[in-house]
Amino acid sequence: MTSSPIPVDLFVSKKHPGLTGADLGFADASGNVTFRLNRQSSPKNKRLFLHSTGNPLISIYRYRNGSWQGFTGEDDQKQCIFRVQRTVNKLTRTELEVFLVGENGEDSASKLKVKGCPFHKSCTIYRGNDIVAQTSLMYKLRQLYAKRNKFRLTIFPGSDDHALVAALVVIFLD
Repeated sequence: MTSSPIPVDLFVSKKHPGLTGADLGFADASGNVTFRLNRQSSPKNKRLFLHSTGNPLISIYRYRNGSWQGFTGEDDQKQCIFRVQRTVNKLTRTELEVFLVGENGEDSASKLKVKGCPFHKSCTIYRGNDIVAQTSLMYKLRQLYAKRNKFRLTIFPGSDDHALVAALVVIFLD
């Protein structure tokens, strides 16, 4: 997806049409699934982030020390594009620090922060002081409690890589 002059909403749920098992889907306002997360059964620490066409975009690996790495394509033999480290992990607050990896394999000066509460499916992704994206539960009129099985991801203008933003949300919730 290219950068949009207006915010883009993606609706995140396991119940979008065409999803199987434990897949998590990211659908646009028309209900078309644009991204899909496939939880690999082997190895268990791998998540495969797919385009709507089924092409692998990002392979996400979780390591025992609580860090994550994302690689282009289907396996970790490709180019590393980001590293994630959990900096705060409390009951009501989690924070992640995201280091984008440059073409030479070294961390670039550009980094993102993810802050929020996974239980409420609520997080904000920052680049410096700017908000890149934000998640929120889907509230309805006359509803006291929002259901936690579907939520909204709003990606604000200036973010070129919607797949990266969606992958960071998946890491935050895991």
